[in-house]
Amino acid sequence: MSSLAKLHKIGAFAKMAATNLRTLRYYEEVGLLQPAARSGGGFRYYRESDLNRVRLISKLQELGLTLQEIGEILKQRRDEGDRIDLFSRVRTALNTHSGLIKEHLKLIEAQQESIKLAHEKLDQCSQCQSIPSRENNYCEPCELDGKQLPELLSGLF
Repeated sequence: MSSLAKLHKIGAFAKMAATNLRTLRYYEEVGLLQPAARSGGGFRYYRESDLNRVRLISKLQELGLTLQEIGEILKQRRDEGDRIDLFSRVRTALNTHSGLIKEHLKLIEAQQESIKLAHEKLDQCSQCQSIPSRENNYCEPCELDGKQLPELLSGLF
């Protein structure tokens, strides 16, 4: 048991990782995470560094990847190969993650622009006496300028 001294039993590890036992077992089943060791009784033990792997899986899911896609990115831990090949695969995984974040940032920036347009139109709406309602088709088109409302504002009216 002394070799397990720096490892965390699955329950404690799940709390540290802000997840649950079922998720950790599923990650193991699909090959995303492997326990560092098992006790004689079959208890799973994880390294502190395995927390980073669970967090990365979570971050990649937040970016919209499936677990299968995440598995492809994370496969370098499973694959055998020489040092140069390993570093190349890790670099590719990091670049993929970076590209996903850039795509996500573009989407967020587009949403920010939509909010800005909605705010600008809302400022214009404050000059109008109409209140969006069923009777005026929720101000579509706008009585002031005859244009359609920005998508976000239209959805909120």
